[in-house]
Amino acid sequence: MERALVELARGGDEEAFASLIRMAGDRLMAIAFRILRDVDRAEDAVQQAIVTAWRELPRLRDADRFDGWLYRVLVNACYVEARRSRRWNANVRLMIPDATIGSSGGLLSVDDRDELERAFRRLPPEQRAVFVLHHYLGMGHAEIAETLDVPVGTVKSRIHYASANLRAVIEADARTSPAASTGERPA
Repeated sequence: MERALVELARGGDEEAFASLIRMAGDRLMAIAFRILRDVDRAEDAVQQAIVTAWRELPRLRDADRFDGWLYRVLVNACYVEARRSRRWNANVRLMIPDATIGSSGGLLSVDDRDELERAFRRLPPEQRAVFVLHHYLGMGHAEIAETLDVPVGTVKSRIHYASANLRAVIEADARTSPAASTGERPA
């Protein structure tokens, strides 16, 4: 069904394109937010990606690769948005419902999520993008490389450096935290 919608949209059918975007909209917003860490900037990036996708869709050669192509358009829009505004919004927005905070099941505590959020904000957008595509969407290295049109080695390198940078920032924050010496979490 999606292939048929893509073909119709490539031919200029606005309703088919709108249907495709409705199907992908929440996923696009989630990816953009995870890369940019700001709802308003993520919305801007998604909107720009949709405009670009509509304009460039007739050039898409393989309708079966629409999802990967759309992710590439979105990630590029996120890069532009990140460069446009280097300031990071300090607001921490929870990505899980409040009812699950403090419950078991492998969810992070609020302190842990805040710590991870601060560390993630320090990553360059290119590292954030591959990290999100790999860990959030579950894409493999080759699929990310194809989506972003970069070599597989670059993807592996960015994931490696993103992980190392996250670990280093979290460890540095733990050493400099006033509660680190007492073993307690800051309030």
